[in-house]
Amino acid sequence: MNNCITISIKKNQVIIKIDENAEQKEIISSLKKKMIELKNLYQEDKTPILITGKILKNKEMDEIQSLIKKFIDVPIDFDSPKVLGLHGIKKTFYKEVATSETKFHKGSLRSGQRIEFEGSLVIIGDVNAGAEVIAGENIVVLGTLRGLAHAGAKGNKDAVIEAVDIEAVQIRIADKVKEIEREEGGIHKVKTSAYIDDKDELILE
Repeated sequence: MNNCITISIKKNQVIIKIDENAEQKEIISSLKKKMIELKNLYQEDKTPILITGKILKNKEMDEIQSLIKKFIDVPIDFDSPKVLGLHGIKKTFYKEVATSETKFHKGSLRSGQRIEFEGSLVIIGDVNAGAEVIAGENIVVLGTLRGLAHAGAKGNKDAVIEAVDIEAVQIRIADKVKEIEREEGGIHKVKTSAYIDDKDELILE
């Protein structure tokens, strides 16, 4: 892919935009060619760089940052979270769910345990209270979900949470949070699915 990188200057910031469909090899190749142009642009300046346009994996970000630092020593930021997490959402992320990578974890998660993955996570067991499961895509629990679950952690609102029974106090999909009240007595209503509907509301059913 030719010209998968464009460079522009906006409000004391250099913007490097990467084509969403570009492969990492193409990005690195184009970036190397652009570095001479970029270095001449800087001279004695220390204007920070923002890299945007494509959601990148951590190792891809590290490779790009390392390449730029060889030519220009300036602050570099990515319009893409460095790590998955509850406060790392910077950009809405859309992707075909069927093409996401999936990681399987065999066994239940105890309180204090935490699992993160950039694709979908399947837990073969329970997620107990005090445990955390964070996924860039979907979360499937082949047991009871009592701990914290955050699906679509990079902003994918098409992500879902599925479990045999959802008994968590709180669940999250993308930037949506749902607090779940404990049922006092009576018949326990089993909830198995969580998703964001067309009205941009987090639904648990």
